[in-house]
Amino acid sequence: MSADVPSSSAPIRLTSAHRRRLREVWRSAGWPAQDLLEAELLAAGLLERHHDSAGRCTIRVTDAGIQALADSAARNRAARSAHEALVEQVALAMLREGRIAWRGLTLRARVPGESGGSAPVPMELSAHDASVDTGPSSDDRTWQLAMPDVFSVRHTSVAAYLQPLVHEIKVSRADLLADLRQPTKRAAYLDMAGGLYYVLAEGIARAEEIPAECGVIEMRGGLLHTLRPAPMRAPSQEAGLPFAVWMALARAVPVARPESLQLRLGDSLENTGPLTDDAAPGS
Repeated sequence: MSADVPSSSAPIRLTSAHRRRLREVWRSAGWPAQDLLEAELLAAGLLERHHDSAGRCTIRVTDAGIQALADSAARNRAARSAHEALVEQVALAMLREGRIAWRGLTLRARVPGESGGSAPVPMELSAHDASVDTGPSSDDRTWQLAMPDVFSVRHTSVAAYLQPLVHEIKVSRADLLADLRQPTKRAAYLDMAGGLYYVLAEGIARAEEIPAECGVIEMRGGLLHTLRPAPMRAPSQEAGLPFAVWMALARAVPVARPESLQLRLGDSLENTGPLTDDAAPGS
């Protein structure tokens, strides 16, 4: 068996498509695709061609390609670690506000259909479960699954005071820009909550780049700074939240309150600490 290895490497900027192709070839050497993506990886020395005794050609990942995969995995782990650390800090801030917070929820929301544009769905139209037949109306909204980084409600026995909030955490500009190109995702968040915040790592974006229907919080110097409060909408459902959200919360476990935040007998559930060094949003 012989290997056809490029004599020189041409530096390229690896995109997600390049890394995905490298992973695909790494899992199982395959027949050449003979497309430009493969040509760039071959020219960069990240892939190589192998010919067997019958002259058949397969594509393999080179040592340089394996190193590129390892570097990509390390960067992804670092990004996930930074993301999870910021998610944890935001959830803790919600607990300090006396709120009940959840991480890792998968919630259903109603969003506009193809003719509905990208406008947020009014909360008063969100109480219908998927099993309810709304009849032949002009409403062509569809169900959308959404996974907010942090979902929280006030600790209250009055439905009108729940003030559900979604906090979406972004630690890289590329991830943020990809998210902002998904108006349906924002519509889903706004369907299930009275306010939506983007929480950004320092320096990845300006507040003006975030849609006006969202609030903006920035992590700066280890503190959460509110750059713009989120427009708040009072829930108009009798139960305070869409039925589908209540069902998801009934199956989920909220974020545990650390011992340092445990209340003593006689302490109030409200005003247990500021959300940020600024005024708490929506309070």
